[in-house]
Amino acid sequence: MVILGLGGLRNDPACALIRDGELVAAVEQRKVARRATLEELPLEAIRTCLEIAGLESRDVDVVAVARPFGPGPESETHLAIRHQFPGARISVVEHHKAHAASAFLYSGFREATVLTLDRLGDFRCGGKWKAAGATMQLEQELYFPDSIGDLYGRVTELLGFMPNADEHKVQWLATAGQPVYQSLFEQILPRSENWLKAGERSYFDGAWFSSKFYQALGLADGAAIPERLKADVAASLQAAVTGMVLHLAGCGENLCLAGGLFWNALLVEALERSGQYERVFVQPAAGNTGTALGVAAMAWNGPVSLGDFCLGPEYSTGQFKQVLENCKLNFKMLLTTDAIVGTAIEQLRQDKILAWMQGRMEFGARALGNRSILASPVNPYSTENLNSFIKHREPFRKFAASVPAELAGEYFEVGANARFLASVSRVRPAYREKFASVILGGDYVRVHTVAEEDNPLYWRLLHAAAEPFGLPVLYNTSFNLFGDPLVCTPRDAVRSFYSSGIDAMIAGYFFLEK
Repeated sequence: MVILGLGGLRNDPACALIRDGELVAAVEQRKVARRATLEELPLEAIRTCLEIAGLESRDVDVVAVARPFGPGPESETHLAIRHQFPGARISVVEHHKAHAASAFLYSGFREATVLTLDRLGDFRCGGKWKAAGATMQLEQELYFPDSIGDLYGRVTELLGFMPNADEHKVQWLATAGQPVYQSLFEQILPRSENWLKAGERSYFDGAWFSSKFYQALGLADGAAIPERLKADVAASLQAAVTGMVLHLAGCGENLCLAGGLFWNALLVEALERSGQYERVFVQPAAGNTGTALGVAAMAWNGPVSLGDFCLGPEYSTGQFKQVLENCKLNFKMLLTTDAIVGTAIEQLRQDKILAWMQGRMEFGARALGNRSILASPVNPYSTENLNSFIKHREPFRKFAASVPAELAGEYFEVGANARFLASVSRVRPAYREKFASVILGGDYVRVHTVAEEDNPLYWRLLHAAAEPFGLPVLYNTSFNLFGDPLVCTPRDAVRSFYSSGIDAMIAGYFFLEK
């Protein structure tokens, strides 16, 4: 049985492929197409998934699609799918049910409460499900405009960021502020006994905030938010949203999370720490791209493993060499994995910023050690260098600390979702000074735990870091430049390397330095 899942067709198209119950491939269109204008169907992502699986379109038995489809009539999308897969059965799944399936059916739980929250999907912006086996029963729902995700997006724009793109910036900015306006946001979306009441629309004037909202902030109607208040507004929003979501979640044994709101790692950590559930699982690509996973698993009608979440293409030594030679680049070939690890450590020991490209590309936005930019954990300027000269982003945005899973507890208070960088952790008191450059407010730090079975080469590199640095830790951020998706191909890697302040790169068995 070969099942192709398509999700996020309106804005974040992605494809996932399940063969006989195994998740074989998952790829976002933007990473492989490398362009802003997208086709109605993610044709490059579809082609890449089929190539990874060694299949052709005629081998596909089911094409499962998450609503909403796209800007045109649904019949157009249906005809396009039928044209690409004339022999396949087509299955259509409502947006939030696809989110719910993407969490529960990949969680490993036999039973769970499932909470989905986003800005807007088929007019629903949230749902709560009781799941058992392969069935999910909807118990509660939220409809637009009473949307926590929409409120977060509006405040993102209010603070001068891009809505539906920069909400993560508001999250990290929140760690530098105080929740002095928390009650304001709680009045906008008030709670009922076990859910939320209808939103208080007097705080809005059409598509923007009303004079009543500005008055509550002590500002003139329509005034720009002063820099001195931005962190407090962000902290107030984050605190209010956290309280709302804890209220919506309730209590139980297992909790599964999906939907764009759960890209928010601080929110996931609050649910982990609350004690309301024994176990919490968030689908690592929680946004619309993850619905491709959900619809594929629903068509399989049973649980599926996420594996290591490195589900995209990988490239042979010959493919790397061809690109490097075509670009007329000077490179050194590293003949063994020992040489790869040793060369990487030597570069990092010299406080160089290292691009690292190995194995299959990650699904989702987070680098899990295959498409990463790495830096020394003992260089006090690592974060500043990464932010200022490579990523060109705000100083309040910190980088992740990758650490072997079996050693993480010595340095951090860490939860299970750190495996996919989907939560945050806290630095243990004895190591606060050592990790000062990546600590957020409240001793938070982004931690990525690496198991040997998930990523053997990267796990070896982390252990090798213990000798020169005294810590089996490296600072890790995604290998991409500002505004670009994660690098996919060797050519993407070369372009990003030579267009940035990265000092050196190890791509497969090849070493390049400037």
